[in-house]
Formats: sequence, structure tokens, C-alpha cells
Amino acid sequence: MVTDFGCVFNVWRDLILRWVEGGSQRPKSSMKSKLIFAAVALPLIAVVVAIAAAGVFSPPPVSGSHDVLPAAERIHLVKAVGPESLVFDPNGGGPYTGVADGRILKLHAGEWVEFAVTSSKRDACSQPFNPAMEHICGRPLGLKFHHKTGDLYIADAYLGLQVVGPAGGVATPLVTEVEGQHLRFTNDLDIDDEKDVIYFTDSSTEYYRREFMASVLTLDKTGKFMKYDISSKEVTVLLRGLAFANGVALSKDRSFVLVVETTSCRVVRFWLQGPNAGKHDIFAELPGYPDNIRRNSEGEFWVALHSKTGLVPKLAASYSLFGRALLKLPLTFKQLHYLLVGGKAHATAIKLSNEGKVLQVLEDVEGKTLKFISEVEERNGKLWIASVLMPYIGIYSLQ
Repeated sequence: MVTDFGCVFNVWRDLILRWVEGGSQRPKSSMKSKLIFAAVALPLIAVVVAIAAAGVFSPPPVSGSHDVLPAAERIHLVKAVGPESLVFDPNGGGPYTGVADGRILKLHAGEWVEFAVTSSKRDACSQPFNPAMEHICGRPLGLKFHHKTGDLYIADAYLGLQVVGPAGGVATPLVTEVEGQHLRFTNDLDIDDEKDVIYFTDSSTEYYRREFMASVLTLDKTGKFMKYDISSKEVTVLLRGLAFANGVALSKDRSFVLVVETTSCRVVRFWLQGPNAGKHDIFAELPGYPDNIRRNSEGEFWVALHSKTGLVPKLAASYSLFGRALLKLPLTFKQLHYLLVGGKAHATAIKLSNEGKVLQVLEDVEGKTLKFISEVEERNGKLWIASVLMPYIGIYSLQ
């Protein structure tokens, strides 16, 4: 049945593309072509949606995976959701995490306490999850401490690159626009403590964080990877045209820095030293949508996959018309997200070598304990695991 449907889909896809291409060559009939495409494509997409809902397009298993993450411990948040990133301060305190209402929380003596906020406008920020207010309340994503100063640097999706001192409080804006354009979706960062340089990403110049699925489905490639000099306060754009620029991680020897391209399901390496300095290449191709990437003490890297890629995400990633058609369907956020993740909540963490080789794949295949993870931080034999959607963090012992 699946094979037969795939053949039918390919035939219809080719017909649709011919109609659209024909319309683009004849300007007067372009509107007619679009209407024909909509009339034919939307019912077809609806069929795909129906079959996906039946679980036919669930993500395939990952070779060499170990389904061990159901054994992880969960630490729940209180009246908060979406701990995107986890970081420990220079004294080992924490972890600290940013949540959906704009606060940064610290785990202290088993309790979550407020450490900082990215916006001083807190009057309308009492709801744990309210995407419509994120641009007012702030939405802290990537976090990193400067180990010499103790300052916490923050990538706030709407408010840009920020910093707050060791005592916490209201964060101070550092970068809110680049080249005269406001940062729409500041996502992650890493710090070179020796050179006082921050590497950070802006996922899109077209879409805000709350529109992240539209960015993926339209194959938006307006993401940027940048460098901020703490002393001179200058910003340099290192890479442009990235497909959902996301996680950032500096190599142990500082010879290169990695940046995640979520939509392309890959990690890009930007060389900082050596004969390839200033150039970039593909560090790793991944079996899903990667979020943050973090280096461990051995110089290896942990990548968190928001989800693995099934057939529907692959079609959306290959044909922007398919993704745009999905966006036109009367689907809620949850329904659209369900399609993108293959109808299956799960967690996948991948460890890469310093050369980009897959060393280990750990999963919660059924999402029994963890799901939709956004970051994996290895510390003292344990994995601290974050999720941009869930109201808890996970801890998994590697020993």
C-alpha cells in the first residue's frame, strides 16, 4: 500500500510541477496555474496528512541506536515550560535555563529560583506559555557563561544578544540589529573566553521564533552566523544563507566553530585557524532536525535532535511547494507539528567526534520519559537534557 501510494504521489507531483513551471513561463496565465495547483495539490496533501495520521510515515529507526533514555530522571519546573538550554556557572552552580515566559531560572538546593529576566516589561508575562507575548516578555534560548568574568550571555529570540552579571537581574542588550536589520530569531551562542569573542546565530530574517515551522516548511535560507567582539562591540557576519541557523559550539582547540542548520539536518564547520581559515564545509549529516550542539570535556560534541525525519518532513524539505501547501491547510500548531515529527514524540541524542563521526546514539524511542529535546550537556558522567517544549529537564547517567 505504501509503495503504491508513493508511486501515485510521484506522478501527481510531476504533473503539479509541470503546471506551475508552465504558468511561470506565461505571465498572463500565472494566476490560473496557481489556482490549478491549489485545486490539485491541496486535496493531495490532505491525503498525505490522513495517511501520516495513521502512523504510516513514522520516522525510521537510527542505525546503532540505544534506547536507554527512558531510564533518565526528570526534574520538573514549577509554573514554567520550555527549558531550551542548560548551563552551569564557573563555580559549578546550576544548571541555569531560560523558559518560555522570559525568565532564566537556576536550580538551587533542589528548587528552581529566578535568576534573571531578559525584559523588564513583566506585567503581562504571568502565563508559562504565551507565544503572542514573547516579543514583549522575551524568549531566552541559548545560554553561556564567560568563565573569566562570570557574566551570563543570552541569545534571546526577540531581544537579541544580551548579558547579565553574576548576581543576575535584568539583562542588558548588546546586539539587537545587524547591518541595519533587527534580529528576528537570535538562537544560540558560544564564547571564546581567551579572545573575548562570542559566536551566535540568527535563525531567520523573515520569521520570528513563534513562526519556526513556517521557516522550516518554506525552506527559508536567510539565517546568519555571526561574531561579536566584546571589547570593540563590533559584529561580523561570517556565514549567510543558512537554513534555520541554530546551535553553536567552538572546538576544544579553537581551530573551528560548528553551526547547526536545522532544516538541512546538518552541522556546518567554519574554520577559524589553519589553511582553511574563513572557509566552511559540512561537518556532519544527521537523521533528523538538530537543535543545539554542545562540546564535552573530551572535545566531542553532543547534538540534540528535536525529531527524526520521516517521509512528510523529507517531502517538505525537498519541495517548498509541498511545505507551503501544508501551511495553507486548516491545521493547528499541534497538528502541523505532529506531521513534522512523524506523529511520534521521541528523544534522540547523538555524540560526534572532533572529526564529525557518529560515536553514539541514545534515544527514548517511544518518548516515555523524554521528548523533543533541544540540548544535551555532558557533565561529570551525566547528560543534562533540555527541551524547548516540555516542562522539565532530564538527567541520564552514563556510568
